[in-house]
Amino acid sequence: MNVELRHLRALAAIGDEGTITGAALALHMSQPALSRTLEQLEHRLGTRLVERTTRRLTLTEAGRRLWEHAHRILHQLDDALAEAAAGPRPRSIRVAFAWSALGSHTVPLLRAWRDRHPDTPVHVRRVDDPEAAVRRGEADVAFVRADPAPDPSLASCSLIREQRMAAVPEEHPLARRPAVRLADLAGQPVVLCSTASSTRADLWPDGRRPRTLQVPGVDEWLTTIATGDAIGVTTAGISYNHPHPGIRYLPLSDAAPVTVYLVWPASPSHPATDAFRRLVQRHLVSSR
Repeated sequence: MNVELRHLRALAAIGDEGTITGAALALHMSQPALSRTLEQLEHRLGTRLVERTTRRLTLTEAGRRLWEHAHRILHQLDDALAEAAAGPRPRSIRVAFAWSALGSHTVPLLRAWRDRHPDTPVHVRRVDDPEAAVRRGEADVAFVRADPAPDPSLASCSLIREQRMAAVPEEHPLARRPAVRLADLAGQPVVLCSTASSTRADLWPDGRRPRTLQVPGVDEWLTTIATGDAIGVTTAGISYNHPHPGIRYLPLSDAAPVTVYLVWPASPSHPATDAFRRLVQRHLVSSR
C-alpha cells in the first residue's frame, strides 16, 4: 500500500480546516491538486475518508481515526528531524490541559520536576481537547477531568478527586452562603462550556434539571457568570486557577467529586513520560 507523507499531510489539513479551500491555503497548494491527493489516498486505501457536502467536508469514522494517526506520525517525524538537526538534546515534555492542570498542585509540581530533571523542560499548554491532543501526538501527557475514552492507543491513571464548586455572581443571594446544594441551583440558568466541561445537566436528578446554555471557552464562561446571566459548576482545581473579581466559588456539598486523570500514549511519545507520571503521583501523595 503506497501511502506517502503528502497524503497524510493532505488529510491532516482537511480534517483541521473542514474545507478544501482552507486546507489548500494551509498547505500552499491548489484546490484541484489537493482534491486529487485526497482521492488518490482514498483509492489506495479502498475506503472513503471524507463525506463531501456543498459547504463542508466531514471526516468519516475511518477518516477521523486516520486523521489522528496522521497528526501523530507527522509530529513524530518533525521531532525526529529536529533532533537530527540539533543533536540528541532532550526536547520538552509537552503537557496539555483544558482548564487547569492540577490546580494548586501545578506550580509546586513543575518546580519539583525542574529540580530533578533540569535537562528536560516542561511545556504546558491549554487546549480544547487534551485527550485528543495526546492521540494526535501534539502532547506527551494530559490532565483530564472526565473518564478517558476506551482507546487501546492511550494509557491513563487516576490522580486525585476534586470537590465540585458552584460559581455564582458576587452579588447573587447565594454568594453569602458558606456552601450550596444542587437543589439551590436547580432554579437558576447554568452555563456549560463546550470544551472539556466536567458538568452536564444530568448532574441534577430527573425533574430538577436546570436550564442550561453553552459557551465556547473559559473566558466566556467566566464572563457569563460575572455579569449575572447564569451560574456555573466546576471543580476546586479550576476555581483555584481562574479567580475572578465578579465571581464567588462555593463548595457544592451534595455533588460527587470529579476525578482528575493523567493520560499518555500507550507507546510513550517522550522518553521521560514514565518519570513524569511517577513524580506526579509521588508529589500528590506527599502533599496530602
